[in-house]
Amino acid sequence: MKSKPDTPLLRVDRLRTVFALRGGREAAAVDDVSFDIARGETMALVGESGSGKSVTALSIIGLVTPPGRIASGRIELDGVNLRDLDESAMRRVRGRRIGFVFQEPSAALNPVYTIGTQIAETLAVHDLARGSAAKARSIELLAMARVPDPARRAREYPHQLSGGLRQRAMIALAIAAEPSLLIADEPTTALDATVQAEILDLLGEMRRTLNLSLLLITHDLGVVAEMADHVAVMYAGRIVEQAPVRELFDSPAHPYTKALIACIPGERPGPRLTAIHGVVPRLGELPPGCAFAPRCPSKFEPCDQRPPEVTQVTSPLAEPVEPAEPAEPVEPAEPIEPAEPVEPAEPVHSVRCFLNLPPA
Repeated sequence: MKSKPDTPLLRVDRLRTVFALRGGREAAAVDDVSFDIARGETMALVGESGSGKSVTALSIIGLVTPPGRIASGRIELDGVNLRDLDESAMRRVRGRRIGFVFQEPSAALNPVYTIGTQIAETLAVHDLARGSAAKARSIELLAMARVPDPARRAREYPHQLSGGLRQRAMIALAIAAEPSLLIADEPTTALDATVQAEILDLLGEMRRTLNLSLLLITHDLGVVAEMADHVAVMYAGRIVEQAPVRELFDSPAHPYTKALIACIPGERPGPRLTAIHGVVPRLGELPPGCAFAPRCPSKFEPCDQRPPEVTQVTSPLAEPVEPAEPAEPVEPAEPIEPAEPVEPAEPVHSVRCFLNLPPA
């Protein structure tokens, strides 16, 4: 049974996904994450590598494997809590209701089957087409994904395609069963700038043509500005700020969001690019307060004591605010001593995969 049209297509409520560490301890890769995706909306989940974006996506489709597990929270698709479904029911959701474009198509596509066979298998599994009809539909889907000479490409294996063509084939596979929601996890990683633009344009066209909702996972704020309607900024497993895309760029509130925007090339004048010193903390090694505090140039005393609430940025024109009555004058408080400067750490550029994380 479907939910009402005015309710979100996807609602993630207080999701917590943990991974087992040595000594019986568990560490949260996704901690108290909540967001909604409306029908036809593009939502971007943005943050550095290691922030928990991909684990959030895998949690939504139920592909978190040991030593990881979903500890708590709700994941509702059309009002149905996916966590209540058994594995057999989830297989009918994956591909049919939720399509997934993986970050690395070479690892996601089966190397011993042709592209057309893999798309036809998806159609057969969901009882949409079989035999010659599935073969013809596979070619149509590749053409929709702008694969040149789709009939020939359908007979080829993944290793025979370029990186851009493999990603297009991955998109064709993801939309084969006409899902309501498409999750794209870093879909332009390792592609050159021209191909990146083509893939992003293709995803936008698929969303409009098929009336998809899109969850776009990325660390590239340039992609966010071009593609997204709504943005959630993620750091160390938590969402620190949510806002409509224009308002986020116009009035970022959280220091981490400001730091990410400052890193966009050309955002600040000067010969050198801006960088955020330090690295995202490891699982099980989060500081007691705000996880960004050790890297934050604006931290003050409460930052080391408790994590902040999620910042919700709203338009200042949304609701007029009545002017407040003038307050009684008060004595000025004692000036606050500035915090000790934090020694910057060496930046790390490697990508950590939580699913392959060795025991600490």
